[in-house]
Amino acid sequence: MWFYLLLLFVPLLGVLAFFIAGPKGKNPYSWVQFYAKGKDAGFSLKEIDLLRKISVRAELEDPSSLFWSVKQLDLCIKAIIRKSRLTGEEKSLETQDFLSKLYEYRKKIEFEQPKYKKGINSSRFIAEGQRIRILVDTIGLFETTVLRNTDRFISIAKPSGAPQLPPGFDWKGRRLAIYFWRANDAGYVFDSFVLGEASMRSDAILQIAHSDSLFRTQKRRSVRTKKRFSAFLYLPENDEYPEKVESEPGMRCIIEDISEDGCALTIGGKAVVGLRVKLQLEINGETIAMSGVVKSSEYNEDAKRSLLHVELIPLSLTARNLILSEVFSVNPDAELEAAFSVFDNDENMDFSNPDTSGNEIEPVPKTGG
Repeated sequence: MWFYLLLLFVPLLGVLAFFIAGPKGKNPYSWVQFYAKGKDAGFSLKEIDLLRKISVRAELEDPSSLFWSVKQLDLCIKAIIRKSRLTGEEKSLETQDFLSKLYEYRKKIEFEQPKYKKGINSSRFIAEGQRIRILVDTIGLFETTVLRNTDRFISIAKPSGAPQLPPGFDWKGRRLAIYFWRANDAGYVFDSFVLGEASMRSDAILQIAHSDSLFRTQKRRSVRTKKRFSAFLYLPENDEYPEKVESEPGMRCIIEDISEDGCALTIGGKAVVGLRVKLQLEINGETIAMSGVVKSSEYNEDAKRSLLHVELIPLSLTARNLILSEVFSVNPDAELEAAFSVFDNDENMDFSNPDTSGNEIEPVPKTGG
């Protein structure tokens, strides 16, 4: 009896020793800790096992660096995208779901960086060139730009255009509610008042009093990257499928930056806030369409162009992952093939699954409005 128990117990001890100490001939490493970190990050055992294989083939000194190092995680995502294309599993539900988890974790690591955590509490730290919105009591909302920021006051371009100011209107002493979005940070609101009017290089300006009581509103929920894409713009029907790909060209535009939930684009002419639009572009050889609503429009009178900020309707899993591959620059085609030798000739690293292999991503539901 004891002999049979011993035969069963000894192999189990060997397996446990492997996971605790790691492969023979290498520095001791706790694979139990690796699996624990993977579970904490929200990955399944099968997904963690794939990440483990990547770390072993890449000979990472600390395999758990996949869970905190942007560089190592990006390399991992590139390798997985490349392998899924080679195996034909790129469009499978299992692969797309795994990539979505990796991108969510990649976003979490990104937002742990100090530049996203450190806010400001004084208007003295507002950057010159910052676009701001000012609400004037009983008058309305204006958009303008910070031209200069000194210890004494903020100089902004004097608002013009709509809404119209009443005859005899005097800016001096006017109380203002000011809102702005700080890049890679959050939105801010503060109260101030106009110290006076002046001119700077023949431009009319307002001098605004500083405030050391900035209120930080919603933080950024997605990572945005400045990448330019040529695209077509359409005005879709209300009941149209938001990701319907058009066969005919639309109005030409340039996407200036993009994220999973929004983008900024330049068009010729003007556009009104609240307009529903659809954009069609090509990413990594694939044509995708995405719909959204114009949240703000900045018109350049000299160039006769507008910069539109569009909030996107939630994307399908495939479209979202494709955009995030550009946001995080993890397209393997842009990297040296040698960077992915960790995957080559390894038939065990695949995404096949008897229950889900070959299943296509279900499209997003039709959205009206």
